[in-house]
Amino acid sequence: MAYVSMGEAHRRIIDFLSRFSDAISSQDGAALRSLLAVSSNSSLLLSLADALNIFQDWARLVKQADRNSQQLGEILVPHLRCIQSFRIGRFVEAYVAFEKSANAFLQEFRNWETAWAVEAVNMVAHEIRVLAELADKELSSMGKNPEKLQGAGSFLMKVFGALAGKGPKRVGALYVTCQLFKVYFKLGTVHLCRSVIRSIETAKIFDFEEFPSSDKATYMYYTGRLEVYNENFVAADQKLTYALMHCNSQYEANLRMILKYLIPVKLSIGILPKMTLLEKYNLIEYTNVVKALKSGDLRLLRRALQEHEDQFLRTGVYLVLEKLELQVYQRLLKKIHMIQKQKDPSKAHQIKLDLIVKALKWLQVDMDVDEVECIMAILIYKNLIKGYFAHKSKVVVLSKQDPFPKLKGKPVSS
Repeated sequence: MAYVSMGEAHRRIIDFLSRFSDAISSQDGAALRSLLAVSSNSSLLLSLADALNIFQDWARLVKQADRNSQQLGEILVPHLRCIQSFRIGRFVEAYVAFEKSANAFLQEFRNWETAWAVEAVNMVAHEIRVLAELADKELSSMGKNPEKLQGAGSFLMKVFGALAGKGPKRVGALYVTCQLFKVYFKLGTVHLCRSVIRSIETAKIFDFEEFPSSDKATYMYYTGRLEVYNENFVAADQKLTYALMHCNSQYEANLRMILKYLIPVKLSIGILPKMTLLEKYNLIEYTNVVKALKSGDLRLLRRALQEHEDQFLRTGVYLVLEKLELQVYQRLLKKIHMIQKQKDPSKAHQIKLDLIVKALKWLQVDMDVDEVECIMAILIYKNLIKGYFAHKSKVVVLSKQDPFPKLKGKPVSS
């Protein structure tokens, strides 16, 4: 902390109070938004925090500046306390103070007829989540129950309610929805997303196209992830593709996050990404998965899943990738069919199970004839191969017309 004189500290506090008051009186949403961004580490807020530590009687200055509006003081006193606590790393204190300030601010916002402060409300929604996460880390480090993020979720529902009316304020509802999604995903309570989604997608007061493009992309990203969890891959493909197409191309980290879910979804419906895409966005964990699908190498797929198991489990796509085994079997059978067609075209459509067992053994995958028979039956049932199974002769008889139908954008389970 640089040395700050008492006079300079006094000036900085008065300047901030004046800026805050002017932003509200002039209805300058962008200016108010920047004054509420506690976690941004802006030079203005950092210098203010230093001043608050020097000028201990700053609460008196707030009261003097707030003679005409007690409500403004109810916002500013805890807000300044939050800035002070955040600067010295006391995140639990910062969160508690910010929540108090945010509640007072939300009460004022409800009374304002126009939507000029929506930007500022969205900043409050962002900060309450960020501060709650930091506070919970601090609580966990002290061996206490991390409960602040859950409280932030409850507050965000109140914010959503304040925005979800029929007036122009509703334009901010999607941003707050996305903050709620982040909270629910962090807490592992994704089932709570459903009620908010229902409000957005079924309420007549919302026109999805009215919302800002960045909010729509984020919303589609999280709802797409939910569809992945529900194994609704067609819907997941549509939503995640929308998120990818509408994401700002300058934000490569965000594009990578979307692709981490979109790639396994695409794989599950039979669409393989180019290796250049995986290299560009550093998604090398999918490289061997794609190679295994191309070559029909079951051993390579299982090795890839084992090697990157932690990553795939964290993102929740492990089970999606594990189910790709059926496509790998299909590709292996297709390769056997092609080789057999070169050797004896008249019998290319008849593949003995023993031959498949040998191919798997060459890939260091031990299976007996009965196991292979079961897998072939599943492939026929799932329409990954066309044909029938001759049980007595232990032969798969393939259709002479399109024996290996493509998925054409539909998941295997369909």
